[in-house]
Parts: sequence; structure tokens; C-alpha cells
Amino acid sequence: MTAARKHAAALRGLAAAALAVLAAGCAASYQLTLMPRDSGRLWHGTADDAGGDEGPIAITIDGRQYSGTWVQVVPERTTGVVTGAWASRRHPFGMGGFFSLDNPGGGRAKALLTAPDGSGLRCDLRGGGGRTGGGLCRDDRGLEYDVQIRPASKGS
Repeated sequence: MTAARKHAAALRGLAAAALAVLAAGCAASYQLTLMPRDSGRLWHGTADDAGGDEGPIAITIDGRQYSGTWVQVVPERTTGVVTGAWASRRHPFGMGGFFSLDNPGGGRAKALLTAPDGSGLRCDLRGGGGRTGGGLCRDDRGLEYDVQIRPASKGS
């Protein structure tokens, strides 16, 4: 294998390792606070992110416990690779770089939850990555709830 090919193979291996680290993400738990649009009462819930594209979510409203999953529909970050190469007869050369950009609108997720009595709650959420966020949930009766999302405090 020529030196140029070894160099290119090393860059590809480095690129794959960096992308794996970026894609791995971090585990996080979130506290959810919900307020219906017809009163000032507050309800609470939790959502967990193990670093993947989905996770469990639970919300209690007026004693009714909803549980389900959220799935990511828009990622919070975009990652890319830029490469280039040039060569003369004696001196082949290649280089590359990685970049990762925040999505200005934050990540977005859809959550579908059900209660033991069969009632449902649907939520559109935005934010993530250890930051705060917000969203909107709607129950089967059409009542809408504004949602605040914040990282869970340690020990909660």
C-alpha cells in the first residue's frame, strides 16, 4: 500500500471514529411541566434520553398516569465531513475535517402516551441536548397543554 493510500485509510478511520463519538450522544433526564390552556393548574412528568432517537416519557394529569415513548423527528445537531485531496507525481496529499452544527430551531420529537383507561395524550416537543425546551400536548378531548422542558436536577 502506498503512503498516500495509508494516509487516506487513516483519515477514513479517524472520520468513522469521530462520527461514532458524535452520534453516541449522552444520557439525560428531563422534568416536564404542563399547564392546560383553560386554567393555571400545573401537571408534571418526566422524559428520559439514553442518547438515542427515542425514549420513555410519563405524565400525570389530574391523577391519570399517561406513559409512552417519544421519537426524534428532527435532530438537534447536524454533522458532516469535508474531504479533499490533490497530488503531484511525487507528493500525493489529502486532508479532511468534521463539523457539527446546532439546528437553530432545536431538535423536535413526537410523543404518544396512553393511560390505563385507554385515553391518549399526544405531544410535540422541541429542544434537547441538555438544554431547556418546550412544546404542546393535546388530550383526547382536544384540551391543549403548554409544556416546559428542563434538565432534571441531580438526584430526582
